[in-house]
Amino acid sequence: MRSMKIAMLAASVLPLSSYASLGGAPNTGTASATVLRALPLSAAATSTGQAAQPAQATQSTAATPYTVHPSLDANGVTIREYVLPGNVVFAVTWDGPIRPNMTALLGQYFPNYLSAGRSRPFGSGPLTGGDDTFRIESGGRLGHFYGVAWLPHLIPTGVRPSDLQ
Repeated sequence: MRSMKIAMLAASVLPLSSYASLGGAPNTGTASATVLRALPLSAAATSTGQAAQPAQATQSTAATPYTVHPSLDANGVTIREYVLPGNVVFAVTWDGPIRPNMTALLGQYFPNYLSAGRSRPFGSGPLTGGDDTFRIESGGRLGHFYGVAWLPHLIPTGVRPSDLQ
């Protein structure tokens, strides 16, 4: 009976996959109920019956000093991780019907997110804030939330935050 419980627990935890936390390696963030079964966008399109996109979870060109790892979480939120060649996530973007789990998405920078939110009047529109180590722009309305968070000290030379979409 005990081995059955362990097997059921393992089966429920193993398929969990999550996106990276900011400043960490890609796809190593802690999983939560909001980030269950994050899939590359091409796999997500196939599983929902839509036309499959080219099977490419990573976008890279010679002109960009980073790669983009897009995924779709269980709630339909598109998450894009911007990864440096040293395998460190320097920015994340999100777009979907709800906000993603910001604790898992921002990792150790979550307290910076809370500070940025406290520095403005409640309900006054989009959140734009941060400091020299962390920046965030987030907004939305019921059914459509979006945002970008980045680490200014890690952003590659020549890359502007507006380039991250």
